[in-house]
Amino acid sequence: MVSKTEEEKLTRLESQVDNGGGGAWDYLCLVRKLKLRRSDKVLKHGLSLLNDSKTRSGLGAEEWTLYEQVAVAAMDCQCLDVAKDCIKVLQKKFPGSKRVGRLEAMLLEAKGLWAEAGKAYSSLLEENPSDQVVYKRRVAMAKAQGDMLGAIEWLNKYLEIFMADHDAWRELAEVYISLSMYKQAAFCYEELILSHPMVPLYHLAYADILYTLGGQENLQTAKKYYASTVDLTGGKNTRALFGICLCTSAIGQLAKGRNKEDKESSELQSLSAMALEKDYKLRAPQKISLLASTLRSLKL
Repeated sequence: MVSKTEEEKLTRLESQVDNGGGGAWDYLCLVRKLKLRRSDKVLKHGLSLLNDSKTRSGLGAEEWTLYEQVAVAAMDCQCLDVAKDCIKVLQKKFPGSKRVGRLEAMLLEAKGLWAEAGKAYSSLLEENPSDQVVYKRRVAMAKAQGDMLGAIEWLNKYLEIFMADHDAWRELAEVYISLSMYKQAAFCYEELILSHPMVPLYHLAYADILYTLGGQENLQTAKKYYASTVDLTGGKNTRALFGICLCTSAIGQLAKGRNKEDKESSELQSLSAMALEKDYKLRAPQKISLLASTLRSLKL
């Protein structure tokens, strides 16, 4: 995640470079450090450095890093001839390099030569079964072809090796949700909550999935996770507050009368409705009547 200070520095440098004030190399280094995609600007300013032989030679070993950065940006921008030229320079400098081999496979992918790219990636994985970049490219390639089941397969293979990658768990959950495979998506968020119990986003997403699955047990559990989201956000998550109200209404419709647990949760329901009303009065007073009508329709 980019900090506010880093974001301000990036914006300042970007404006400076775009207006001819120099600092192109510093800008490119910062983009690379923050792992951002500014492909059009990286291509423009990176090429200007590479085309200046004096500047390029002054970079020392970093020259090859720049060639790699520009090659990837060129592929993003579909400037495939530029990417090909950069890769040729790197092939000559580093013959047999696996890192350059990844770029070659990415170029095949950018050209839409899926079978050839797949073979190239498979060859790279045979030589290095723990290559994170190649696994991620296989996932991206499957998605680009609309093969969501293939993306799931590659994400699961990746997570067998890199279980701590929370971004990959979230991506897998999103793919499952796109295919309405909610139980599998719920498992992904269970893993995330176990490893990152204080992240409210994971509690909220898990509650949403359980609410979608429905059934009294899932709804009761969803309500608990909506409540934990409210707790972790200091009572300021509108979506979670609504979730509590929705779960309460759905549970009431399923149950034939109120049991002890229902009575004990009535205070939570009331507090959620009150918190929503307070929030709307502060942020959207013109919608108070709509909120009241919605809550009435839920019989709260």
